[in-house]
Amino acid sequence: MSVKDLLLALCVVVAWGVNFVVIKVGLHDMPPFLLAALRFALVALPAIFFVRPPNVPLRWLALYGLTISFGQFAFLFLAIKLGMPAGLASLVLQAQAFFTLLLGALLLADKLRWHHIVGMVIASGGIFLLATTAHGVQAASGVTVTTMLLTLAAALCWGMGNITNKVIMRNGNVPIMSLVVWSALIPVGPFLLCSWLFEGQAAIMHSLMHIQLQTVLALVYLAFIATIIGYGIWGTLLSRYETWRVAPLSLLVPVVGILSAALMLGETLSVRQITGAMIIVVGLVINIFGGRLTPLRTVHAQRD
Repeated sequence: MSVKDLLLALCVVVAWGVNFVVIKVGLHDMPPFLLAALRFALVALPAIFFVRPPNVPLRWLALYGLTISFGQFAFLFLAIKLGMPAGLASLVLQAQAFFTLLLGALLLADKLRWHHIVGMVIASGGIFLLATTAHGVQAASGVTVTTMLLTLAAALCWGMGNITNKVIMRNGNVPIMSLVVWSALIPVGPFLLCSWLFEGQAAIMHSLMHIQLQTVLALVYLAFIATIIGYGIWGTLLSRYETWRVAPLSLLVPVVGILSAALMLGETLSVRQITGAMIIVVGLVINIFGGRLTPLRTVHAQRD
């Protein structure tokens, strides 16, 4: 990978890591479902007038939008609104890698390797450790059973979206920006309906009539920087290089998320939470890089 492309990839990683802090800021003065609806409305408009629609059956486009956009961010925004620390949310959400593997094995007959299973077991231990902090004094930090389950539900929806994306790509080479922009239309209606049903017309009108500058800036960041620019650059890099060169860099997203949350929001983690977070990172690293150990062992065995 060239230095220029590596720097671009790192810029995306930083943008996605800070994304969780921006979500927290945006939710200060706006309810979660309304914020998500406006975010995806800005992703779709006016971009759909400049990006050609993807050659994808409507049912698959709808499923992609309802899982990776509506499901993921409905649960994530709600978890953060209820107090889930932005830094920990960025890490727990990476459980999507394991959900993707499990769903791929169940629905697409993908094979699970030894390092996938070991990585999942280790990361599950870290998630359990975080979940056991959801009582007593620790609950004050926002890590509760409810916020943990909501964040894991967001990761599951992301995993479902990944499987849908895999099926879509099997049926043709669909430009990633076309898929992102046009699928963004799908969740706007469900988010507005949820906002009306659960947040109420009064909250919607008050949020829109008294919208703060920080909320507007948060929406611009979420829609244009984190989504359109971020996915655009990432998709270009994936099309230009092997997946193994690009994908592992996403492990830096929760690192940036935790650091930015500490610097910008003053979030702190207990020793138990830091231990749980480190265990999850170890599980993710084994999941991604563990497969490279098998060829090395084979080479050494042949030499012996």
